[in-house]
Amino acid sequence: MTYCIAARLDAGLVFLSDSRTNAGVDQIGVFRKLNVFERPDDRVIVIMTSGNLAVSQAVLSVLGEHDETSPDSIWNARTMYQVARTVGEAIRTVHQRDGQALQDQGVDFNVSLIVGGQIAGERCRLFQVYAAGNFIEAHDNCLYFQIGEAKYGKPILDRVLSADTSLDEAAKCALISMDSTLKSNISVGLPLDLLVYEDGALRVSHFANIDENNAYFHMIRTEWGERLKQVFTDIPDPIWSNPAAPKTLVPPDRVHQPVRVSPAGSLPREFAQPQAFAQGPSDPLQAG
Repeated sequence: MTYCIAARLDAGLVFLSDSRTNAGVDQIGVFRKLNVFERPDDRVIVIMTSGNLAVSQAVLSVLGEHDETSPDSIWNARTMYQVARTVGEAIRTVHQRDGQALQDQGVDFNVSLIVGGQIAGERCRLFQVYAAGNFIEAHDNCLYFQIGEAKYGKPILDRVLSADTSLDEAAKCALISMDSTLKSNISVGLPLDLLVYEDGALRVSHFANIDENNAYFHMIRTEWGERLKQVFTDIPDPIWSNPAAPKTLVPPDRVHQPVRVSPAGSLPREFAQPQAFAQGPSDPLQAG
């Protein structure tokens, strides 16, 4: 499987991908999913892929067949919007060629890409491109995209990222998001590709290939787990025994009753409330 993250910030762009692919528990492989199209002082375009590996590789091959002399090449696109359209067209080309054959074999045409970067003369832009070749663009209220196993690493992104987040902070946030995914899903794995692009650089600013021996990522994995446990321990436990106590789970100004199910064919039975919460009317219809 896959997990890729990209964020568009005021200061630039951050991209992070894992490298694990699998077709079952005994067919694990390493294929790097972050691809860079760079022409210094003119453009930096990053494409990350998820889904069927054969499909995503075919899409990249179609893009690579168009060199700098081709008018349909991403090398000649005047805007990142045109780059996203070109990537979408490449997906449709592969689908037209292979889609029916895959369907005949019971295989879904499954591919999803994140496309981002900057072309001289415009700002940094970020897109998510779908299997149909259509796409959406990131904006100030939607700063990041995820593809692949997105659910495990989403909470930290939602809580931390904002448009004015620094690139270093965003890279740290992305690595924590990835660590949460690695912890919970065996189909995502090292090594990782991390690319940080500074707005206006028009060349790759910072790049790291992160394996199990990377000291910083090892620190992230250790510290994040320990700090989460510490914060969890510091939050007060729910108080059941004294409803009048502050921060109690059951405040004294309302009645707390579960929905009770009676045996079929019998009249509703009244159940004694726990002594600590015995208050208010005993009629369930009035308890509210």
